[in-house]
Amino acid sequence: MMPARKEANTFDGVTVFSATMRRSREELGDRITQWLKAHPDRVPVDTFVVLSSGRRFHCHTVVIFWR
Repeated sequence: MMPARKEANTFDGVTVFSATMRRSREELGDRITQWLKAHPDRVPVDTFVVLSSGRRFHCHTVVIFWR
């Protein structure tokens, strides 16, 4: 079980960005930056980065909790 975080009860929403293919993984940071610029009213309060891989694919996931 994950330890409780201070911000755990202080977010209004969550947005998940995920990419499996090489090109989309390379563009993931730009997609997140564009989303942040397009939603200036959503202030990130916590972020998780998850990396997973199988024999053929590598998945990068960024989870942003925002207020």
